[in-house]
Amino acid sequence: MKSTTKNLLPWMLTGAMTLGIASTAHAAEADDGACAPEAYAMALRYQQQSAEIDALQRQGYALATAKLQQKIAAHPDADNLAIMTDLDETVIDNSALLVRDMQACHDFTGWDTWKIWEREGHPRLIPGARAFLNYADSQGVKIFYVSDRYEENKTKTLETLQSLRLPQINDAQVRLLGPSKGDRRAAIQRDHELILQLGDSLADFSSDFHHANLDEQHRLVSEGDAHFGDDWIMFPNASYGSWSDAELEAWSAPLKTH
Repeated sequence: MKSTTKNLLPWMLTGAMTLGIASTAHAAEADDGACAPEAYAMALRYQQQSAEIDALQRQGYALATAKLQQKIAAHPDADNLAIMTDLDETVIDNSALLVRDMQACHDFTGWDTWKIWEREGHPRLIPGARAFLNYADSQGVKIFYVSDRYEENKTKTLETLQSLRLPQINDAQVRLLGPSKGDRRAAIQRDHELILQLGDSLADFSSDFHHANLDEQHRLVSEGDAHFGDDWIMFPNASYGSWSDAELEAWSAPLKTH
């Protein structure tokens, strides 16, 4: 679950109701006998199994490392440099939960299985994450893990991150759901020079994206394009997001097969 996912819950639940998906943890079927959550299968195959996602994630962390090197060099006398990173689908991969739910014909965008996953699940690392974070740690850069995972499960989240051998995992630097990400970012910036942010949702980078609709998000991306690949490093997530219920655009020509 990404930084904005819980905040987008009303939109996602609307989409789920539109699909006619049952809101229980038991297998649910649409009236025609089809399993509506199976519509997520292509995106989940890409997110979990494709070599392309592997390449993109490694590319993202290679870019993040190069930009961090540049920013450290640009602040030779600073002793308060910090980076801020999201967790889910940025540092850790939770696709096993999403696939399990889909295969049980349960719509995961209701997020009613997420708390159990936080307590009992075993996410895997995104390729390149540990090497990048270890590099930041070796350079004396403070790492803040800012996620909308549940505060009530913080002990378990800390244990999960420690088991993945990530650096600087402690209560103060892992900041979970409660204050908005904007408020948590501002708190970091009071004492640190925030030189790099990583995430898979636009709201991971700026509060301007938090309640913006898709048209506004596209406008804000265009206006802020200098950030992307510089101090904002975006990671791909085809599994869920504020775009989940967007209307698709189709070619108007009639279908021809020959």
